[in-house]
Formats: sequence, C-alpha cells, structure tokens
Amino acid sequence: MNALRAAVVAVALAVAAAAPAAIAAPPKVGAPQAVLVEPLSGDVLFARAADRERPVASATKLMTALVVLERAELDDVYTSPGYDGAAVESTIDLKAGERLTVSDLLTALLLESANDAAVTLAEGVAGSRAEFVELMNERADRLGLRHTHFANPIGLDSPENYSSAADLATLTVRLRRDAFFRRAVDRPRAQLTSGAEPRELENSNDLLGGQAFVNGVKTGHTNLAGYVLVGSASRGGVTVISTVLGAPSKAARDADTLALLRYGLRQFRRVTVVDPNRVVARADVKYREEDRTELVPAARRARVLRVGERARVTVSAPAVLEGPIPQGARVGTVIVRVRGRVTDRVPLLTAQPVPKVSWLERAVDFMVKPGTLAGLAGLVLAGAVAGTAIRRRRRQPKAHT
Repeated sequence: MNALRAAVVAVALAVAAAAPAAIAAPPKVGAPQAVLVEPLSGDVLFARAADRERPVASATKLMTALVVLERAELDDVYTSPGYDGAAVESTIDLKAGERLTVSDLLTALLLESANDAAVTLAEGVAGSRAEFVELMNERADRLGLRHTHFANPIGLDSPENYSSAADLATLTVRLRRDAFFRRAVDRPRAQLTSGAEPRELENSNDLLGGQAFVNGVKTGHTNLAGYVLVGSASRGGVTVISTVLGAPSKAARDADTLALLRYGLRQFRRVTVVDPNRVVARADVKYREEDRTELVPAARRARVLRVGERARVTVSAPAVLEGPIPQGARVGTVIVRVRGRVTDRVPLLTAQPVPKVSWLERAVDFMVKPGTLAGLAGLVLAGAVAGTAIRRRRRQPKAHT
C-alpha cells in the first residue's frame, strides 16, 4: 500500500463560518482605555489606548490569583496574618489566626475582591507581601505584559502599580485556562465553609446573573483608577474578553462592557470543520474496479471563525488501496488550515474493510485490462512467425562443394 501513496488525492474543501455579512459598526464606548479580543484567533476587535499604562485597582488581583493557582493547591490551608485596612476597603473580616482553604480565599479574592484574602494568600504562598510581589512581576514578564508592574497584591493606588487594557486581557486569557478560575468568576454568589464561621459572598460584578452570556471576570475601583471591569462572555462556543479602564461610573463601566461583549460575540461563529460522519474521500480497490472504499475523519474538529471566514480542509489519501485492510485503519490525513496556518491534523480512516483479493481475481483482472489480450495475441503471433522462420531454415538443402 505504501507504494501507492504516490497517487495522492488532494481535495480542497471550503468550510464557511456563515454567509458573508455586512461589517457591523464598532460599539460606542466612553471609557478612555478599552480593548476587546477573541482569544483563540488573537483578533483585536476594538482598541482604544489599549497599551496606555494606568492604575487598575483590584484588577491587580487577577495576577494575584494566577500566581496562587500556579504555586498552591486548592485544598491547602493558610492562616490569616490579620489585615488592618482602611474602612472603605473590601474585606471579609478575617481575624488573625483564622485558617481558610486556598479555594475559599481565592473565591473571596475574585468575588468580593477581599483585600484581607489577598494578603493571606500572598503571605501563605511567598512568606511575605514583598516576596509575593516579586513573583507577580516575574510572572508578568514571562507572560509578556510589557505595560504592567505591581507594587502590592491588592491593587491599592501606587505609582508602581499599573497595567494596561491589553495586558489585562492577555492575563485573563491565561487565567481562563484554569477550570477553578472559570467557575469562580462565573458565580453571582458563593458560600465559604472554612474559617471561623461560614460566610456568604456576593460577586462585585453586577453583570453576572443579569446577562446569561456574561461569565466573568473582575471589577475594580479606586479614585485614581476610576471604574474598571475585565469582562468575558461566551455563546455558541465563542468566547470574547473585554477590558474597560477609567470609566466615570459603575453604570458607564457596565454599559461599555456589555456593548463590547455583545459586539464581539456577533463577529464569530463556531463551525465544525471536520466531521467523522462525513465521507471526505473514496479510494479504488486494487484488482476490483467496481469497488470503492469510503474514507472518513477519525474525529470531529471545530474552529471559531469570523463571520464569512473560511477554513481550508485538505484530504491527503491514496487513490488505490489493496486489501486486506480492516475497517478503521489509518490510510491518510485530513489537514485544516485557518488563515494559512495548520490548526488540525486528523487521521483519515477506512469506513469499511478492504477485502483480500484472491489469485484468481488478480488473474482475471490482469486478463481483462485494456491492451492485455492484444499484447498476448501479439506475443503469440510473434512466436508463431519466429517458429515458422526457424522451420524453413531447417528445410533448406545444404550446398555441397
């Protein structure tokens, strides 16, 4: 069969996301800095001063969460050192010496934006706030956040604590790979079971619960930062992430976020580009001209595409197969390209077994091939002529001298 791979079937299939639609007008956003991205493609759908550095308030806690998630276990238990914050700060009133699980502390960090939970996590992971801040900045550097620097794990205003709309979106893309994080930021409320007493929490992100497609992520507010919201939304297998910085009010922040998220979700569709139930090629069966074997992908693949965008699917398979080959044997590859980049390679399988061909079928196939009989007749005729010539030479009388 390998020798037959020179006969390659290259079939180009165009998979459309949807019928091309008119380009929608960009959303109206009042915030001085904002960005909207689709994480799988990396497409930036909206950007306003997205790299400008500014205070980001409690959106800082997104990096606090990432460092903790990467360095601690959710069932680890940390002891609160006690936190003496200002009256306006958000806390869950942890007492010095209280012991809580990391999962509960992260939930308080992300929903209530609790500063005492942030400090407990920082000291539990690194031993001190200063050491933890170093970890935050090291992680920001590795993540490529070029317009970000941290001075504390909380987000208190400081000239050395800043980020940008684009950097916060990049950080959120990374965080959303974590299942615990995705669940936590998508909860309107939660109950903590560790600690000295049960605690009921309300998510500071008012968009959760009111809008079914909104599933995160983190609010923030200080006098210098203004109103901040890193948002995310998912619908139909499509997710988009937004950042709004410096909004003048909570209402304006929420309105900008909803406008961005709705706009982003309208720009993309999740499309099945490879379907194991769809025959994508057929191969002839050697020695059986009337038979063909169907070839199908081994698995389903879906891709998020812009409305009107197409994926290119190429099927590489032998033109002829020789049995015996069982059903489900790999005989080729389905390759998916989006924007010229290979995104998937899926094995191509036989949908039916290719039977073994007997020696009699091979002989019959050889005999009935076009030109085979004519060739044999020619050989027979040539042999007869040669034999006649030899016999004639033998009959000629020899000359005597």
